[in-house]
Order: sequence, then C-alpha cells, then structure tokens
Amino acid sequence: MTIEKQRIIEARNGTHWKKWGPYVTERQWGTVREDYSPDGTAWEYVSHDAARSKTYRWGEDGIAGVCDEDQHLCLSLALWNGRDPILKERFFGLTGNEGNHGEDVKEHYYYLDSTPTHSYMKMLYKYPHAEFPYSWLADENRKRGKESPEFELVDTGIFDNHRYFDVFVEYAKGGPEDLLMKITVHNRGAEDASIDLIPQLVFRNTWSWGQGDKPKPLMEAVDVNKIEMQHPQISKRWLYVDGQAALLFCDNETNVKRLYGSSGSGYFKDGINDCIVNGRHAAVNPSQTGTKAGVHFKRTIPAGGSVELKLRLTDTSIEKPFINFDRVMAERTKEADEFYAELQSDIVSEDERNVQRQAFAGMLWSKQFYYFDIPQWLNGDPGQPPP
Repeated sequence: MTIEKQRIIEARNGTHWKKWGPYVTERQWGTVREDYSPDGTAWEYVSHDAARSKTYRWGEDGIAGVCDEDQHLCLSLALWNGRDPILKERFFGLTGNEGNHGEDVKEHYYYLDSTPTHSYMKMLYKYPHAEFPYSWLADENRKRGKESPEFELVDTGIFDNHRYFDVFVEYAKGGPEDLLMKITVHNRGAEDASIDLIPQLVFRNTWSWGQGDKPKPLMEAVDVNKIEMQHPQISKRWLYVDGQAALLFCDNETNVKRLYGSSGSGYFKDGINDCIVNGRHAAVNPSQTGTKAGVHFKRTIPAGGSVELKLRLTDTSIEKPFINFDRVMAERTKEADEFYAELQSDIVSEDERNVQRQAFAGMLWSKQFYYFDIPQWLNGDPGQPPP
C-alpha cells in the first residue's frame, strides 16, 4: 500500500490530514454570497477593483491559497511586476455584464498536481513582465457581441517574446498541521526582470459582524523571519521565512475612506498594496501586528534564470525550520508519484497519464470553503444592511 493510500485511510479514521488544503476560492468578489445590494446586483456590489479594499463577509480569495477547513487562517501569494497599478492578489476576470460570453477569468494558471489528502500540491501561474491590461480586457470584451470570439489575455500580445514569469507554487505536508510552501519563479524573457513576491497571511474576518464576543485574533512579528499567530478557534502557530524579507502588517478591515469617502483611521485591508505599489509606508502598522500580514521579497531575476523561496506554516515552534525542508518536499513528491503510478497502472500512454493526473489536480485544487449558515444569512448581521 502506498503511503498516500495510508494517509487516506488515516483521514477516514480521524487523523486530520485534510484539515489544511486549497480551500481558498480564486474569486470571492462579485459572487452572490457577498451581495448586499438592494437590487441583487452581485457583480457590481463587490467589484474586482473594490475587492482589495473591502472585507469579505463569507469567505476569502487568493492565488494558490490554502487554509484550514473552517477558513480561520489563509495563506496565499501576491505578486507585483513593478508596473501594475495594484498588487496581483487575486485573479482578474469579467463579470457576466462585461464578458461577451458571460463571466470569464482572464488569467493563465494551471493546477498541475495534488494528492487526495493535499500532502503534495503544485500549480503554475504565468505573470507578464508588462503592465497587466485590466481595462483593455474589460473594454474590448464589453464591445463584442455574442457572435464574436472572446478577447483573451494572450490576444493582447503581453506574452510575446516570452516576456513573463513562470511562478510555480508547491506545498508539502510535514504532518497534518505542518505546511511547507516553496515558490519557484522563472524569468522566461531575454532581459533581466524584477518581481515582488508577497506570501500573505490573513484571518478571515469573523469579529466585525456583531455575532458574538469572541476575542479578536492577532498575528505579530516575533523575529525578522518569524510571525506568530493567535486565534481563539485554532491553536497557536508560526510562519517561518527562509531568507531576507520585510514583514508588513495591516488589518483585514474595509478601507471606508477609499470606498465610501467616510472618515476613519487604521491599517486597512489594502495597506500592504498601498505600501508596496504606492510607497505609502504609513499604510502598514509600524508595530508589526494585525490580522493580515505579508512577507515581502523583492528579487531581480536574470534572463532565463530563476529564484526559489521557502516558507513553513506550522503549529510547532521549531528551532531550525528549514533543515529538513528539501527532504520533506522530495519525499512528498515521490509519494505522489507512487500513488498515481498505482492508480494509473493500466494506462500505457504517458501523455494520457499526465492529462488525467492534471485533471484530478484541477478538481482537488478547486475545493472551496463555503460558510453556509442559512438563518444567519437570511436574518442578516446587527448594524449591517438587511439581506
């Protein structure tokens, strides 16, 4: 019996191998769950532009995101190529009213691998060197009729001459509560290119809705390479960072000044974005505490070269968190190969095995946390607009 099959049996018998997984949606903005508009206009109520500043009520989103099964804590990846007007924190797409064929994501990403217990996972995101054409994609597709083809990201020419980064994200579990994250970025272009990589932690906001008096969670820097997290619903845990990076903190709270012109002060949800993109260092908390944190790596990658980053999220305080990192990652990769080799033993074609394995990865990566409390949803929250 393969080791991954043993994990599946252990998970059925109570070992929490599936407690952490890719349960963070690719897009929470523009969904009916976040719609509090008077006329049911979900696509417009929380737009992609508003998403970086508005706190979600019912879930979180992110790129290559993972979380616990109750989505108290999320880990995902944000990027910046130095040219975009915003951080790439979530996938961009067109709403049903913008796309000539309805809702449509306008990104290039591929889920490459995952075991059933998510003991090993891998995905690829292709990020252009040039400024991402947000407005062009929306404007062109809005003009086209249903009989016309869609205007895709590749049609803009933004990937011409290989001017893009291949961003691979891999996860491996050292145990049910021990998550290793490796980010490998390749510069496919013919010139050196700089990129900012910002793995981000966020507590899903459960404290702003008047639904109880639970203490507010907290994350804080306890070292230049270590973030400590405390949450009333999960055990204390730590994020360890390998290499030199800046630790940035804000709060998972709505920026009422930007969205509504209201008065208010604080370190809002978009504070990390404003600090990196706009140079507003006052947007992040100088005390390095909050309910959202970013680990800011800035790297210049030579033409044809690559960089590798390592992080570890665990419930155990570890003196040397990266001493066995490569070994664990290699073991989980090997175990994933063994699991699929047995599962696909009757498939002769290597290409067909790859197609099937990637199809399974797509289904496994697309699991989502879905907070479904019908009375709470129908009755609404104290002090909030009625449903």
